[in-house]
Amino acid sequence: MTDYTKAIGYQQLTSVPTTTALTVPAGTRMALIQAEAQNVRWRDDGTASTATVGMRLFAGETLRYDAGQIAALQFIQETGTAILNVSYYA
Repeated sequence: MTDYTKAIGYQQLTSVPTTTALTVPAGTRMALIQAEAQNVRWRDDGTASTATVGMRLFAGETLRYDAGQIAALQFIQETGTAILNVSYYA
């Protein structure tokens, strides 16, 4: 496992009612993504997720993403108003 020790950015999305991509800083190799308030769905294959299709990230869980192209991630809330907190690392 690679250690990522240099934090290079943070982003908070306060609502994701439509499919939303992240604003990924240059040099990012890993992101910690936390869903807050509501569950979200995500995909990283270039296809938009929907409220019922995609990988589910439960509210309160954190996804460590370092397996693919972080800029290809797209999120959408299942219901209500989800919040995404994202920390980026090089």
